[in-house]
Amino acid sequence: MTFMTEQVWRWLSGIRTKIVLLSGLLLLLPFIGYNYVWELENVLRQGQEQTLMGSARAFSMALNQQPELFERQKKTKPRLEDGKDLYAMALDSPIDIDGSILDWERYKSHRTNYADSHVIFSRTPYQSNELNFDLIMASDGDDLYVLIDIIDKSPVLRRENTARIDRNDHLVVTLTTPKGELKRYGITARKSGKADIYLIENTIEDTEHNFLSEAIQGWWQETAQGYVVELAIPDWLVGEKLSFAYYDVTNPYSRDVETILATSNPRNAETLGTLLVPSPEIERVLKRMNDGSSRVWVVDQHGRVLAKTGDLQSSNGVWETTIKYQEEPSGIMGWIQNKILNPFYYRLLERPPEKIIDAMHNAAVFRGVEVQQALIGRPYANWRLTPDESTTILSAAYPVKVGSDVVGAVVVEETTKGIKTLRNKALEQLFNVLLAVICTGVVVLLLFGSHISRRVRKLRDDAESAVDSQGRVLHQLEPATSKDEIGDLSRTLSTMVTRLSDYNAYLEKMSSSLSHELRTPVAVVRSSLENLAFVTKEDDQARYIERAQEGVTRLATILSSMTEATRLEQSFEHAERTEFLLDEVISGCVQGYEYAYPKQGFTLHIKGSNYQMSGVPEYVAQLLDKLVANAVEFRQENTDIEIYMLIHDNLARITVSNIGPKLPENMGNQLLGSMVSVREEKHKSDKPHLGLGLYVARLVAEFHQGRLSLANRADGKGVNVTVWLPLS
Repeated sequence: MTFMTEQVWRWLSGIRTKIVLLSGLLLLLPFIGYNYVWELENVLRQGQEQTLMGSARAFSMALNQQPELFERQKKTKPRLEDGKDLYAMALDSPIDIDGSILDWERYKSHRTNYADSHVIFSRTPYQSNELNFDLIMASDGDDLYVLIDIIDKSPVLRRENTARIDRNDHLVVTLTTPKGELKRYGITARKSGKADIYLIENTIEDTEHNFLSEAIQGWWQETAQGYVVELAIPDWLVGEKLSFAYYDVTNPYSRDVETILATSNPRNAETLGTLLVPSPEIERVLKRMNDGSSRVWVVDQHGRVLAKTGDLQSSNGVWETTIKYQEEPSGIMGWIQNKILNPFYYRLLERPPEKIIDAMHNAAVFRGVEVQQALIGRPYANWRLTPDESTTILSAAYPVKVGSDVVGAVVVEETTKGIKTLRNKALEQLFNVLLAVICTGVVVLLLFGSHISRRVRKLRDDAESAVDSQGRVLHQLEPATSKDEIGDLSRTLSTMVTRLSDYNAYLEKMSSSLSHELRTPVAVVRSSLENLAFVTKEDDQARYIERAQEGVTRLATILSSMTEATRLEQSFEHAERTEFLLDEVISGCVQGYEYAYPKQGFTLHIKGSNYQMSGVPEYVAQLLDKLVANAVEFRQENTDIEIYMLIHDNLARITVSNIGPKLPENMGNQLLGSMVSVREEKHKSDKPHLGLGLYVARLVAEFHQGRLSLANRADGKGVNVTVWLPLS
């Protein structure tokens, strides 16, 4: 587990890992590009706002040059009365006069309810839950369509074969014609179906001056709550004033009018409410100027819509040809783009909706802040969200003037769908390019890091294999030819190893040269001392001569030890390998030690069999001699030297163990070097100790492709010297 942890940590701290982590800085590129495109979108939105304001100004200038289109608006009251002043919205689809309210479903939000505040007359206390009605009006430019949904808990229809039209529930439409004439029409029915419509010349009670009229089409339909009345009034008949009054009869016997509920008092033209209908002329002007890229409104002084053209679905603010400025990729790249990249991108990006939901689509009154500002003569642009908050709509309003008076405003609208599409396309391309750049950069950096790491590892491995654990140079480093820093390091290491090899060669030859140079002076001194001993008769001189001879003998022993290792290394070159049984050699050596060290006990433990190996038995015996001699010298008195043999991974492991002093700290295998010896005072003697015994043992082990190591015993009472030798 520790080995695995070290390997993982070594990999994490390697050059490749660091380069990959540093390549993470490339991820800043998408962040910078993303923010840049968002800033670009803000610039585009500002440009769209300026462009849209310019469009609104152009529409306004065109309308300013046709003041006749706003003749009615110049007469508009400064303050409208809710419910009294009527407005007819523009129709999107035709209305059938058949008593069905299905055609009016889309306009329900524009209905106006009439109840308490619109009661003109009531015989009894008025109850709104008993009587009220909803009014919806719309115009298609030719006819004014009216839907009156009446709640009447006590309906009373007109009787058969009667000329009176006021002795039952009835509706009175009072209006002024475009020429200013006041006209009244009474509307009744005997049953559900086509309504009876009378032009009232005098009073409704004067049956002689009530005439059936075909000018207005109507349908009277009974319902569970009362009636539904549908009317179609031709545009040529309606002027600036209009009122609808419902006369409620509750008693089917007396048939007196109990309550009158009206949009405005129908007494005369002055008491009538005003009527505003969309202007077909203004709409035609807008359609001529609008190319469909914007939705355009024209409103009066009270925000009521006079004309509208265009649709927000196509009003994206960007030319369609520029949205699809690049063809979608095909083949495998198209599959990758659509199936892999785009789903990932649109986790971050906002995809424009396919369909825009706009609450203002059928608006009859435009009440935005931009309109309020434009109606006081100040151009203004405003951003608003759709109800589902999926799209932003830009509105630019500009005042419309007749002379110096503001009579209305032009509102031009577009969505940011086109800008969002352009932004997403730009981000898609940017992300694609950055993804390719990042992947390529990471791969290139990883390959470069791997190349650098491989060169450094090779240099490390070469340096490690060039010098063994004892500091001997095994082979020279091949200097690199590259001109970079790693090449410089390689050449420096190669030079350093060469110098170390030369120095080691000098040290290794020094003992042989020193021994050769000192033998002759030692021989001369020895012969001179021997001759001097023959001619000297005095005791004091003899004692000094004896001590000098002991020193010369000791010096000769040192020279012999120094040359032993050199002779052994030289003999390796001419040694002949044979097959032999290692356990027999070890057993024979141990038997010899019992005679060589009669006062020392030896214990041999051999596990397993088949210790067949290839080598020189004499060298193996010499190796064991050195280990045993070292163990005997450092043993504790009255303790045995233990020798263990076993087979592990096709290697023979020989351990010589003695009880005695432990190895010094931080020395370990340094004692296997040449002329290295560490001894305490109590283990020192007159015999010279050059530290060559373990060195010779190491040379023999390495000659047999084995190895030698030193370690303290597990119980801490001594030292184990272990040799691994390969078996056949």
